[in-house]
Order: sequence, then C-alpha cells, then structure tokens
Amino acid sequence: MPPRDLFPIPYLIDPRTYAFDDAVSFCVAALIAVLVNAEAQAYVATLLGDSRPGAKDRLHFNAFLHLDLLGGLSFLVGGVGWPKQVHVDPARFRHPTGYLILSRCAGPFANFLMANIAASIVWLLGAFSMDARVFMMVLAVNLTVALYNLLPLPPLAGGSLISALLPEKSERFRGLYEQAGPYLLLAVFLLDRIIDGGIISGRLGPHVQRLFALLIKP
Repeated sequence: MPPRDLFPIPYLIDPRTYAFDDAVSFCVAALIAVLVNAEAQAYVATLLGDSRPGAKDRLHFNAFLHLDLLGGLSFLVGGVGWPKQVHVDPARFRHPTGYLILSRCAGPFANFLMANIAASIVWLLGAFSMDARVFMMVLAVNLTVALYNLLPLPPLAGGSLISALLPEKSERFRGLYEQAGPYLLLAVFLLDRIIDGGIISGRLGPHVQRLFALLIKP
C-alpha cells in the first residue's frame, strides 16, 4: 500500500484533512520517538564513560520528562522534533570529540531501529489481517526523525556533529550556534509549512517515503 494512501509522510496535522485517530497515533509515535532518541544518547554516553548514576535527565524511560517545548512545537509544525537535550560531559570521555559525536548520533540511529521494529510488527499484524495503522505511524515518525537529524542545526545530530568539530577558539560562536539552533529549526519548519515544503520536506520527505515503502513492502 503506497504511503500516500495511509497518511502524509512526514505526517502533518492539518485542520483541512484532520483525522482524530491519526492525530492521536501521531502524538503517541512522537512520544516514542522522543523517548528512544534521548535514552539512546544517554545510554551510549554512559557506556563510553560519562556515567552519572541518579542523573534525573537520563535513563528514566519517561517520555514526558524528555519533552522539550520547542521540540514539541516542532512536531506540530513540521512533523518532526527533538527531545530535551541530554547533558553529556565530553571531559569524561577517553576521546572527547569522537565519543560525543557517537553519543549524539545514537539518538537517530535508535529511531531508525525503532522504525524497523515497528515495521516488523506491521508485517506480523498484516499476516493476521489486523489493523497496523498505529504502528505504521510509529514507523513513519521514527523514520522522519532519523533522517531529519541530518540537518546541520543543533540539537539535531547533524548540528551536534558540526558543533563538536568547531575549533576550540570558536567557543563563543559554538555557544550562540547551539542556543539559536532550536529557534532556527522551528522557524525553518514553520516557513517550510507556509510555502508547502519548498525548503525541507520537499527534499527530505521523498527519502522518508521511499524508506517507509521499502520497510512495509511484503
């Protein structure tokens, strides 16, 4: 079944084509994507040496505690968002820059794994002729988050990669870059929505759709 026959991918809540069940499924899928992304970053950072037992922002498996205000708004505006930033201390790593990049990239990688798990459940439910629409939404949202993390703005993994590779002399610029990143992302997604995908979704969206179709292919 082609993605366009299910719901738009990336999924956008649109009052003109509003469907309550799809909107609820999208919210659930967004919470799962946020949880998986944040916990993966925390787990890999801990595994690589940044171990801090009792840290309230890590490894608690509560999606609501990982919610970020701008990241949540971004889900509503652009169909993709991000969790509250997981604090990572590169000084605790044996290889600070490399391990920081690995920990940040663990988030979208975990989203991609979750998409594959959802695709397996879709296949299993389909074998028993059961409705798998909710899991298709989980698949679509996690794929969207994984691919959109390539964008070079923090707190997405692509932005964290650029931030980590900036020279030490650029500390002030790095700080401004990381602070402005979420606002710039939200502004870009809003503008993209206004001009109907002319900036981001028109370019990344087709890749998400192709991967979605590949994963649900019988």
